[in-house]
Amino acid sequence: LTLFAIEGHRFSARNVATTAHRVGKFGGRRFRADRRLLPLAAMCRHRMTAFEAQSIANVAWGFAKTEFIDQRLFEAIKAETPRRVREFNPQNMANTVWAFATAGVAAE
Repeated sequence: LTLFAIEGHRFSARNVATTAHRVGKFGGRRFRADRRLLPLAAMCRHRMTAFEAQSIANVAWGFAKTEFIDQRLFEAIKAETPRRVREFNPQNMANTVWAFATAGVAAE
């Protein structure tokens, strides 16, 4: 998160998604109240249409693992996923569904 805070404006869409995934994988719940996730969530929302299907799934999964639930981010994921559903492989879809269930966000 420190690197993202300093250089995040230079990150590609894939780098942004990877950051969200790694925070969830290596930090998990210890980041649930970490305000440094706010700019990352904002960048994920901003880059949503540039993400590949796997990146969308990784962002959803990473934020769900942290229990830092940014409603606007999950709304952006919810809006983008149906438009791109044909790009999702079974693992991407499973991870995205798991993230919504874990975050307690209705996927409709």
